[in-house]
Amino acid sequence: MRLLPPDDPQRAALHNEVHARPSARIRLPALIVYVAVLNEGISREMECAHLRQLPGQADLPLERLRDNFLRLRLDGFTVKWEHHTEFTRYSIVQTLPSQAGLGATEPDLLTELVLPASWLAQIPGRTVAAVQLVMLNAPLDDAPALMAQALTWFGGRTVVASLMGSSTLNVAGSGTEPANRHGYAHPMGHSWALTQFRLQSDGFERMLVIAPEGTSQTRAGRIAARLLELETYRLMALRGLPVAKALGSMLAESEAALVRITAQLENKSASDQELLDTLVSLAAGVERATAENNYRFSATQAYHTLVAQRIAELREKAIPGTQTIGEFMQRRLSPAMATVVATGQRLASLSERVARTSDLLRTRVDIATEVQNQQLLEKLTHGQATQLRLQSTVEGLSIAAISYYVVSLLLYAGKALKATGLPINPEMAAGSLVPVVLWVVWRTTQRIHAKLHVRH
Repeated sequence: MRLLPPDDPQRAALHNEVHARPSARIRLPALIVYVAVLNEGISREMECAHLRQLPGQADLPLERLRDNFLRLRLDGFTVKWEHHTEFTRYSIVQTLPSQAGLGATEPDLLTELVLPASWLAQIPGRTVAAVQLVMLNAPLDDAPALMAQALTWFGGRTVVASLMGSSTLNVAGSGTEPANRHGYAHPMGHSWALTQFRLQSDGFERMLVIAPEGTSQTRAGRIAARLLELETYRLMALRGLPVAKALGSMLAESEAALVRITAQLENKSASDQELLDTLVSLAAGVERATAENNYRFSATQAYHTLVAQRIAELREKAIPGTQTIGEFMQRRLSPAMATVVATGQRLASLSERVARTSDLLRTRVDIATEVQNQQLLEKLTHGQATQLRLQSTVEGLSIAAISYYVVSLLLYAGKALKATGLPINPEMAAGSLVPVVLWVVWRTTQRIHAKLHVRH
Protein backbone atom coordinates (compact mmCIF):
# COMPACT_ATOMS: atom_id res chain seq x y z
CA MET A 1 0.00 0.00 0.00
CA ARG A 2 1.47 3.34 -1.06
CA LEU A 3 1.69 5.84 1.79
CA LEU A 4 2.31 8.95 -0.35
CA PRO A 5 0.56 10.76 -3.21
CA PRO A 6 1.98 10.18 -6.72
CA ASP A 7 5.52 11.48 -7.20
CA ASP A 8 6.23 14.61 -9.16
CA PRO A 9 7.96 13.53 -12.41
CA GLN A 10 11.15 15.35 -11.38
CA ARG A 11 11.22 14.27 -7.74
CA ALA A 12 13.78 11.49 -8.07
CA ALA A 13 16.10 13.52 -10.30
CA LEU A 14 15.99 16.53 -8.00
CA HIS A 15 16.44 14.41 -4.90
CA ASN A 16 19.49 12.64 -6.33
CA GLU A 17 21.10 15.83 -7.65
CA VAL A 18 23.22 16.09 -4.48
CA HIS A 19 24.73 12.71 -5.38
CA ALA A 20 25.22 13.53 -9.09
CA ARG A 21 28.96 14.22 -8.74
CA PRO A 22 30.31 12.32 -5.73
CA SER A 23 33.85 13.05 -4.58
CA ALA A 24 36.48 10.54 -5.52
CA ARG A 25 38.23 8.33 -2.99
CA ILE A 26 41.96 8.86 -3.55
CA ARG A 27 44.63 6.70 -1.97
CA LEU A 28 47.88 8.58 -1.33
CA PRO A 29 50.39 8.96 -2.83
CA ALA A 30 48.61 9.74 -6.07
CA LEU A 31 48.98 11.65 -9.31
CA ILE A 32 45.91 13.32 -10.80
CA VAL A 33 46.15 14.47 -14.40
CA TYR A 34 43.29 16.90 -14.96
CA VAL A 35 42.15 18.50 -18.22
CA ALA A 36 39.16 20.83 -18.68
CA VAL A 37 38.09 21.67 -22.22
CA LEU A 38 35.48 24.03 -23.65
CA ASN A 39 32.70 21.90 -25.11
CA GLU A 40 31.08 24.37 -27.50
CA GLY A 41 30.18 22.45 -30.65
CA ILE A 42 31.18 19.13 -29.03
CA SER A 43 28.45 16.49 -28.92
CA ARG A 44 27.99 13.71 -26.39
CA GLU A 45 28.59 11.25 -29.18
CA MET A 46 32.06 12.73 -29.78
CA GLU A 47 32.92 12.58 -26.08
CA CYS A 48 31.61 9.04 -25.80
CA ALA A 49 33.64 7.99 -28.84
CA HIS A 50 36.77 9.32 -27.16
CA LEU A 51 36.02 7.51 -23.89
CA ARG A 52 35.56 4.27 -25.85
CA GLN A 53 39.27 4.45 -26.73
CA LEU A 54 40.08 3.62 -23.10
CA PRO A 55 41.13 0.03 -22.39
CA GLY A 56 38.10 -2.25 -22.16
CA GLN A 57 35.57 0.53 -22.95
CA ALA A 58 34.95 -0.14 -26.64
CA ASP A 59 31.30 -0.93 -25.91
CA LEU A 60 30.63 2.00 -23.57
CA PRO A 61 26.93 2.91 -24.10
CA LEU A 62 26.03 6.54 -24.77
CA GLU A 63 23.31 6.35 -22.09
CA ARG A 64 26.01 6.30 -19.37
CA LEU A 65 26.85 9.89 -20.29
CA ARG A 66 23.26 11.06 -19.86
CA ASP A 67 23.72 12.20 -16.24
CA ASN A 68 26.78 14.37 -17.04
CA PHE A 69 29.00 12.32 -14.72
CA LEU A 70 30.89 9.08 -15.29
CA ARG A 71 33.62 7.34 -13.33
CA LEU A 72 35.42 4.45 -15.00
CA ARG A 73 37.51 2.19 -12.78
CA LEU A 74 40.16 0.63 -14.97
CA ASP A 75 43.17 -1.55 -14.29
CA GLY A 76 45.23 0.42 -11.76
CA PHE A 77 43.73 3.84 -12.41
CA THR A 78 40.44 5.76 -12.59
CA VAL A 79 39.09 8.10 -15.27
CA LYS A 80 36.37 10.58 -14.34
CA TRP A 81 34.31 12.48 -16.92
CA GLU A 82 32.12 15.47 -15.98
CA HIS A 83 30.05 17.54 -18.39
CA HIS A 84 29.17 21.14 -17.48
CA THR A 85 27.40 23.92 -19.34
CA GLU A 86 30.52 25.40 -20.95
CA PHE A 87 33.24 22.89 -20.28
CA THR A 88 33.94 19.19 -19.78
CA ARG A 89 36.42 17.84 -17.23
CA TYR A 90 38.57 14.73 -17.49
CA SER A 91 40.47 13.45 -14.44
CA ILE A 92 42.92 10.55 -14.45
CA VAL A 93 43.80 9.29 -10.97
CA GLN A 94 46.78 6.95 -10.76
CA THR A 95 49.57 5.93 -8.42
CA LEU A 96 52.32 8.53 -8.01
CA PRO A 97 55.52 7.58 -9.89
CA SER A 98 58.32 6.66 -7.51
CA GLN A 99 60.64 9.40 -8.76
CA ALA A 100 58.09 12.18 -8.14
CA GLY A 101 58.25 12.34 -4.33
CA LEU A 102 59.42 15.23 -2.18
CA GLY A 103 63.08 14.39 -2.75
CA ALA A 104 62.79 15.13 -6.49
CA THR A 105 63.52 18.36 -8.33
CA GLU A 106 60.90 19.30 -10.91
CA PRO A 107 60.06 15.64 -11.62
CA ASP A 108 58.68 14.61 -14.99
CA LEU A 109 55.16 13.48 -14.15
CA LEU A 110 54.10 12.27 -17.59
CA THR A 111 56.77 9.66 -18.27
CA GLU A 112 54.79 7.02 -16.37
CA LEU A 113 51.31 8.17 -17.34
CA VAL A 114 48.97 5.20 -17.50
CA LEU A 115 47.38 6.49 -20.72
CA PRO A 116 49.21 7.43 -23.92
CA ALA A 117 49.78 11.15 -24.38
CA SER A 118 47.85 10.96 -27.64
CA TRP A 119 44.65 10.16 -25.71
CA LEU A 120 44.97 13.45 -23.83
CA ALA A 121 45.81 15.39 -26.99
CA GLN A 122 42.74 14.00 -28.77
CA ILE A 123 40.21 15.00 -26.12
CA PRO A 124 37.47 16.81 -28.08
CA GLY A 125 37.35 20.52 -27.27
CA ARG A 126 39.73 23.38 -26.54
CA THR A 127 41.84 23.29 -23.39
CA VAL A 128 40.94 25.83 -20.73
CA ALA A 129 42.67 24.23 -17.73
CA ALA A 130 45.27 21.49 -17.31
CA VAL A 131 46.71 20.52 -13.94
CA GLN A 132 49.11 17.89 -12.67
CA LEU A 133 48.12 17.43 -9.03
CA VAL A 134 50.45 15.41 -6.85
CA MET A 135 49.16 14.24 -3.46
CA LEU A 136 51.55 12.55 -1.04
CA ASN A 137 52.13 11.87 2.63
CA ALA A 138 54.62 13.65 4.86
CA PRO A 139 54.57 14.92 8.46
CA LEU A 140 53.67 18.59 8.86
CA ASP A 141 55.51 19.18 12.16
CA ASP A 142 58.81 20.54 10.80
CA ALA A 143 57.43 23.31 8.60
CA PRO A 144 60.75 24.89 7.49
CA ALA A 145 62.20 21.57 6.33
CA LEU A 146 58.96 20.66 4.61
CA MET A 147 58.82 24.02 2.83
CA ALA A 148 62.44 23.60 1.67
CA GLN A 149 61.60 20.21 0.16
CA ALA A 150 58.47 21.61 -1.49
CA LEU A 151 60.41 24.52 -3.03
CA THR A 152 62.96 22.05 -4.39
CA TRP A 153 60.12 20.00 -5.87
CA PHE A 154 58.93 23.17 -7.69
CA GLY A 155 62.44 23.94 -8.94
CA GLY A 156 63.23 26.59 -6.33
CA ARG A 157 60.69 29.09 -7.64
CA THR A 158 58.23 31.04 -5.53
CA VAL A 159 55.07 29.23 -4.59
CA VAL A 160 51.67 30.07 -3.18
CA ALA A 161 50.90 27.88 -0.18
CA SER A 162 48.14 27.37 2.34
CA LEU A 163 47.63 25.32 5.45
CA MET A 164 44.19 23.85 4.78
CA GLY A 165 41.55 22.84 7.28
CA SER A 166 42.85 25.21 9.93
CA SER A 167 41.07 25.52 13.25
CA THR A 168 40.61 28.84 15.03
CA LEU A 169 41.16 27.22 18.46
CA ASN A 170 44.06 25.16 19.80
CA VAL A 171 43.76 22.20 22.11
CA ALA A 172 43.70 24.42 25.19
CA GLY A 173 41.01 26.58 23.62
CA SER A 174 42.99 29.80 24.08
CA GLY A 175 42.05 31.11 20.67
CA THR A 176 45.67 31.26 19.48
CA GLU A 177 48.00 28.66 18.10
CA PRO A 178 51.43 28.31 19.71
CA ALA A 179 54.55 28.70 17.60
CA ASN A 180 57.25 26.08 17.50
CA ARG A 181 60.97 26.72 17.90
CA HIS A 182 61.28 27.79 14.23
CA GLY A 183 58.59 30.47 14.52
CA TYR A 184 56.14 28.52 12.32
CA ALA A 185 52.56 28.10 13.47
CA HIS A 186 51.70 24.72 14.89
CA PRO A 187 49.93 22.80 12.12
CA MET A 188 46.35 22.57 13.30
CA GLY A 189 45.17 21.96 9.73
CA HIS A 190 44.98 18.69 7.87
CA SER A 191 47.24 19.35 4.85
CA TRP A 192 49.32 21.76 2.80
CA ALA A 193 48.47 22.95 -0.70
CA LEU A 194 51.18 24.53 -2.85
CA THR A 195 51.14 25.83 -6.42
CA GLN A 196 52.76 28.40 -8.67
CA PHE A 197 49.77 29.21 -10.91
CA ARG A 198 52.18 29.00 -13.85
CA LEU A 199 52.02 27.00 -17.08
CA GLN A 200 54.89 24.57 -17.59
CA SER A 201 56.48 23.75 -20.91
CA ASP A 202 54.17 20.72 -21.28
CA GLY A 203 51.09 22.95 -21.05
CA PHE A 204 50.15 21.88 -17.51
CA GLU A 205 50.36 23.72 -14.24
CA ARG A 206 51.40 21.90 -11.10
CA MET A 207 49.89 21.59 -7.66
CA LEU A 208 51.28 19.76 -4.66
CA VAL A 209 49.26 18.54 -1.68
CA ILE A 210 51.09 17.26 1.40
CA ALA A 211 49.02 15.43 3.98
CA PRO A 212 50.12 13.43 7.03
CA GLU A 213 49.88 9.68 7.24
CA GLY A 214 46.39 8.50 8.06
CA THR A 215 44.61 11.02 5.83
CA SER A 216 41.44 9.32 4.68
CA GLN A 217 40.74 8.64 1.03
CA THR A 218 37.50 10.63 1.14
CA ARG A 219 39.29 13.67 2.57
CA ALA A 220 41.95 13.41 -0.13
CA GLY A 221 39.17 13.27 -2.73
CA ARG A 222 37.52 16.40 -1.34
CA ILE A 223 40.83 18.28 -1.26
CA ALA A 224 41.55 17.40 -4.88
CA ALA A 225 38.04 18.35 -5.99
CA ARG A 226 38.22 21.77 -4.30
CA LEU A 227 41.63 22.65 -5.71
CA LEU A 228 40.84 21.53 -9.25
CA GLU A 229 37.45 23.25 -9.22
CA LEU A 230 39.05 26.39 -7.82
CA GLU A 231 41.51 26.58 -10.70
CA THR A 232 38.90 25.74 -13.34
CA TYR A 233 36.41 28.32 -12.09
CA ARG A 234 39.22 30.90 -11.83
CA LEU A 235 40.08 30.46 -15.49
CA MET A 236 36.43 30.38 -16.57
CA ALA A 237 35.81 33.60 -14.63
CA LEU A 238 38.74 35.25 -16.39
CA ARG A 239 37.17 34.54 -19.80
CA GLY A 240 35.14 37.69 -19.30
CA LEU A 241 38.25 39.89 -19.02
CA PRO A 242 39.27 39.91 -22.74
CA VAL A 243 35.64 40.64 -23.62
CA ALA A 244 35.56 43.57 -21.22
CA LYS A 245 38.82 44.96 -22.59
CA ALA A 246 37.63 44.59 -26.18
CA LEU A 247 34.46 46.55 -25.36
CA GLY A 248 36.41 49.47 -23.92
CA SER A 249 36.96 51.33 -27.19
CA MET A 250 33.41 50.65 -28.39
CA LEU A 251 31.96 52.00 -25.15
CA ALA A 252 34.15 55.11 -25.30
CA GLU A 253 33.08 55.85 -28.89
CA SER A 254 29.42 55.22 -28.11
CA GLU A 255 29.51 57.46 -25.04
CA ALA A 256 31.13 60.27 -27.06
CA ALA A 257 28.51 59.85 -29.79
CA LEU A 258 25.73 60.04 -27.21
CA VAL A 259 27.20 63.27 -25.83
CA ARG A 260 27.17 64.78 -29.33
CA ILE A 261 23.59 63.67 -29.92
CA THR A 262 22.47 65.13 -26.60
CA ALA A 263 24.20 68.44 -27.37
CA GLN A 264 22.53 68.64 -30.79
CA LEU A 265 19.22 67.81 -29.19
CA GLU A 266 19.69 70.58 -26.66
CA ASN A 267 20.90 73.19 -29.17
CA LYS A 268 18.45 72.15 -31.91
CA SER A 269 21.37 72.18 -34.34
CA ALA A 270 20.19 69.13 -36.26
CA SER A 271 16.92 67.97 -37.71
CA ASP A 272 14.81 65.42 -35.89
CA GLN A 273 15.24 62.92 -38.71
CA GLU A 274 19.03 63.24 -38.62
CA LEU A 275 19.11 62.84 -34.84
CA LEU A 276 16.75 59.88 -35.03
CA ASP A 277 18.86 58.07 -37.61
CA THR A 278 22.04 58.59 -35.57
CA LEU A 279 20.38 57.57 -32.32
CA VAL A 280 18.84 54.42 -33.80
CA SER A 281 22.24 53.35 -35.15
CA LEU A 282 23.85 53.96 -31.75
CA ALA A 283 21.09 52.12 -29.88
CA ALA A 284 21.37 49.14 -32.23
CA GLY A 285 25.11 48.87 -31.62
CA VAL A 286 24.70 49.07 -27.85
CA GLU A 287 21.91 46.49 -27.77
CA ARG A 288 23.91 44.14 -30.01
CA ALA A 289 26.90 44.40 -27.65
CA THR A 290 24.60 43.75 -24.69
CA ALA A 291 23.04 40.69 -26.31
CA GLU A 292 26.43 39.28 -27.31
CA ASN A 293 28.17 39.76 -23.96
CA ASN A 294 25.49 39.72 -21.26
CA TYR A 295 25.81 35.95 -20.77
CA ARG A 296 29.59 36.14 -20.55
CA PHE A 297 29.46 38.85 -17.86
CA SER A 298 26.80 36.96 -15.88
CA ALA A 299 28.81 33.73 -16.15
CA THR A 300 31.93 35.54 -14.97
CA GLN A 301 30.19 36.71 -11.82
CA ALA A 302 28.81 33.22 -11.20
CA TYR A 303 32.25 31.61 -11.62
CA HIS A 304 33.84 34.23 -9.39
CA THR A 305 31.27 33.42 -6.69
CA LEU A 306 32.22 29.74 -6.98
CA VAL A 307 35.90 30.64 -6.63
CA ALA A 308 35.16 32.51 -3.41
CA GLN A 309 33.15 29.54 -2.11
CA ARG A 310 35.94 27.07 -2.85
CA ILE A 311 38.50 29.31 -1.14
CA ALA A 312 36.28 29.53 1.92
CA GLU A 313 35.93 25.73 1.94
CA LEU A 314 39.73 25.37 2.13
CA ARG A 315 39.70 27.02 5.58
CA GLU A 316 43.24 28.09 4.84
CA LYS A 317 45.82 29.65 7.06
CA ALA A 318 49.08 31.33 6.10
CA ILE A 319 52.38 29.51 6.06
CA PRO A 320 55.06 32.10 6.99
CA GLY A 321 56.96 33.39 3.98
CA THR A 322 54.26 32.61 1.40
CA GLN A 323 50.99 34.01 0.21
CA THR A 324 47.88 31.96 0.78
CA ILE A 325 45.79 30.91 -2.18
CA GLY A 326 43.02 33.26 -1.03
CA GLU A 327 45.41 36.23 -0.78
CA PHE A 328 46.79 35.49 -4.23
CA MET A 329 43.28 35.34 -5.68
CA GLN A 330 42.26 38.52 -3.91
CA ARG A 331 45.20 40.47 -5.32
CA ARG A 332 45.33 38.97 -8.80
CA LEU A 333 41.78 37.92 -9.62
CA SER A 334 39.74 40.66 -7.95
CA PRO A 335 41.01 43.53 -10.19
CA ALA A 336 40.10 41.51 -13.28
CA MET A 337 36.64 40.74 -11.90
CA ALA A 338 36.18 44.42 -10.99
CA THR A 339 37.00 45.33 -14.59
CA VAL A 340 34.41 42.89 -15.90
CA VAL A 341 31.74 44.11 -13.45
CA ALA A 342 32.50 47.76 -14.23
CA THR A 343 32.30 47.10 -17.98
CA GLY A 344 28.97 45.32 -17.59
CA GLN A 345 27.59 48.19 -15.50
CA ARG A 346 28.98 50.70 -18.00
CA LEU A 347 27.26 48.91 -20.87
CA ALA A 348 23.96 48.75 -18.97
CA SER A 349 24.24 52.43 -18.02
CA LEU A 350 24.93 53.39 -21.64
CA SER A 351 21.86 51.46 -22.75
CA GLU A 352 19.72 53.31 -20.18
CA ARG A 353 21.09 56.70 -21.23
CA VAL A 354 20.42 55.94 -24.89
CA ALA A 355 16.86 55.03 -23.92
CA ARG A 356 16.42 58.32 -22.01
CA THR A 357 17.80 60.31 -24.93
CA SER A 358 15.38 58.48 -27.21
CA ASP A 359 12.54 59.48 -24.89
CA LEU A 360 13.66 63.13 -25.06
CA LEU A 361 13.79 63.05 -28.84
CA ARG A 362 10.42 61.31 -28.96
CA THR A 363 8.95 64.00 -26.70
CA ARG A 364 10.36 66.72 -28.96
CA VAL A 365 8.93 65.02 -32.04
CA ASP A 366 5.56 64.56 -30.34
CA ILE A 367 5.39 68.24 -29.40
CA ALA A 368 6.31 69.30 -32.94
CA THR A 369 3.67 66.93 -34.29
CA GLU A 370 1.03 68.37 -31.95
CA VAL A 371 1.88 71.93 -33.10
CA GLN A 372 1.58 70.86 -36.74
CA ASN A 373 -1.72 69.15 -36.02
CA GLN A 374 -3.04 72.25 -34.27
CA GLN A 375 -2.03 74.46 -37.19
CA LEU A 376 -3.67 72.04 -39.62
CA LEU A 377 -6.83 72.01 -37.50
CA GLU A 378 -6.92 75.80 -37.50
CA LYS A 379 -6.59 75.81 -41.27
CA LEU A 380 -9.37 73.26 -41.57
CA THR A 381 -11.59 75.30 -39.24
CA HIS A 382 -10.95 78.47 -41.22
CA GLY A 383 -11.70 76.61 -44.47
CA GLN A 384 -14.92 75.21 -43.04
CA ALA A 385 -16.05 78.70 -41.97
CA THR A 386 -15.30 80.07 -45.43
CA GLN A 387 -17.11 77.13 -46.98
CA LEU A 388 -20.10 77.77 -44.71
CA ARG A 389 -20.27 81.42 -45.71
CA LEU A 390 -19.98 80.44 -49.35
CA GLN A 391 -22.67 77.83 -48.85
CA SER A 392 -24.97 80.44 -47.24
CA THR A 393 -24.42 82.77 -50.17
CA VAL A 394 -25.12 80.03 -52.67
CA GLU A 395 -28.18 79.02 -50.68
CA GLY A 396 -29.55 82.59 -50.84
CA LEU A 397 -29.03 82.67 -54.55
CA SER A 398 -30.71 79.27 -54.83
CA ILE A 399 -33.80 80.56 -52.97
CA ALA A 400 -33.97 83.55 -55.33
CA ALA A 401 -33.59 81.32 -58.40
CA ILE A 402 -36.20 78.82 -57.22
CA SER A 403 -38.61 81.65 -56.37
CA TYR A 404 -38.04 83.20 -59.80
CA TYR A 405 -38.92 79.92 -61.52
CA VAL A 406 -42.03 79.43 -59.33
CA VAL A 407 -43.27 82.98 -60.02
CA SER A 408 -42.63 82.43 -63.73
CA LEU A 409 -44.76 79.30 -63.62
CA LEU A 410 -47.49 81.19 -61.79
CA LEU A 411 -47.34 83.97 -64.44
CA TYR A 412 -47.76 81.40 -67.21
CA ALA A 413 -50.63 79.85 -65.29
CA GLY A 414 -52.34 83.30 -64.96
CA LYS A 415 -51.91 83.97 -68.67
CA ALA A 416 -53.47 80.60 -69.44
CA LEU A 417 -56.45 81.39 -67.18
CA LYS A 418 -56.85 84.84 -68.84
CA ALA A 419 -56.88 83.18 -72.26
CA THR A 420 -59.82 81.01 -71.11
CA GLY A 421 -61.83 84.17 -70.50
CA LEU A 422 -61.29 84.73 -66.76
CA PRO A 423 -61.07 88.35 -65.79
CA ILE A 424 -57.53 88.22 -64.33
CA ASN A 425 -54.39 90.27 -64.71
CA PRO A 426 -51.52 87.72 -64.83
CA GLU A 427 -48.77 90.26 -64.10
CA MET A 428 -50.57 91.72 -61.09
CA ALA A 429 -51.34 88.27 -59.71
CA ALA A 430 -47.78 87.03 -60.21
CA GLY A 431 -46.32 90.18 -58.63
CA SER A 432 -48.59 89.91 -55.59
CA LEU A 433 -47.51 86.26 -55.03
CA VAL A 434 -43.74 86.98 -55.07
CA PRO A 435 -43.47 87.49 -51.24
CA VAL A 436 -45.49 84.36 -50.59
CA VAL A 437 -43.32 82.29 -52.93
CA LEU A 438 -40.12 83.60 -51.33
CA TRP A 439 -41.39 82.73 -47.86
CA VAL A 440 -42.51 79.24 -48.88
CA VAL A 441 -39.16 78.46 -50.57
CA TRP A 442 -37.19 79.79 -47.57
CA ARG A 443 -39.34 77.87 -45.12
CA THR A 444 -38.95 74.65 -47.08
CA THR A 445 -35.17 75.09 -47.06
CA GLN A 446 -35.17 75.55 -43.29
CA ARG A 447 -37.15 72.36 -42.77
CA ILE A 448 -34.70 70.41 -44.92
CA HIS A 449 -31.81 71.77 -42.82
CA ALA A 450 -33.61 70.78 -39.63
CA LYS A 451 -34.16 67.21 -40.81
CA LEU A 452 -30.53 66.83 -41.90
CA HIS A 453 -29.32 68.12 -38.50
CA VAL A 454 -31.50 65.61 -36.64
CA ARG A 455 -30.11 62.72 -38.72
CA HIS A 456 -26.50 63.68 -37.96
